[in-house]
Amino acid sequence: MTDQSVGIAAPGDKDKAIATLELAFAADPVMRWFWPDPAVYRATFSRFVGAIAGEAFEHRTALWLDDGHAVALWLPPGLVADDDALLQIMLESVDPDLLTDLSAFADIIHEHHPVVDHWYLPFTGVDPFVQGKGLGSTLLQHALATCDLHELAAYLEASTVRSRLLYERFGFREIGAIQVGTSPRVWAMMRDPIPPR
Repeated sequence: MTDQSVGIAAPGDKDKAIATLELAFAADPVMRWFWPDPAVYRATFSRFVGAIAGEAFEHRTALWLDDGHAVALWLPPGLVADDDALLQIMLESVDPDLLTDLSAFADIIHEHHPVVDHWYLPFTGVDPFVQGKGLGSTLLQHALATCDLHELAAYLEASTVRSRLLYERFGFREIGAIQVGTSPRVWAMMRDPIPPR
């Protein structure tokens, strides 16, 4: 039986939470486009997540449940990735032949990012050992209730057709498809707040 109560992953929980995400993203098309070598993926993923969404732990917007087997790192309005650290990580870890496509890919990702106040979900994942039990949906419902309460939009990028369809069921709509050169296709998705009935 899994614990379906959503909690906050504190800064001291960061390593455990990111370990769950590392497992969840091990077959993700974008992550493995960046790092097809498993050893490079494992050596780099934690720093990558930290550069993009590490502040979620400090701001109490890193959510988890089932003893950390499901994790969602949300960035509230005004909180952004550490672009300098992110660039350094990619320059150090990505195959140089990929960098031109990667740069163009990143530019288009930035172009689709909303300029209105919103919550951004760069990472959410469930340990494959416990997938299929509704943990990811529970985390998503919890966060979207907060977005609705504060009348704020939510934004994310879906990296698989399966995840895109899941997000559509929760009210997200596609606002653009992103694919450059050798990159996999990614869908930029936005959800407007739903007013209370």
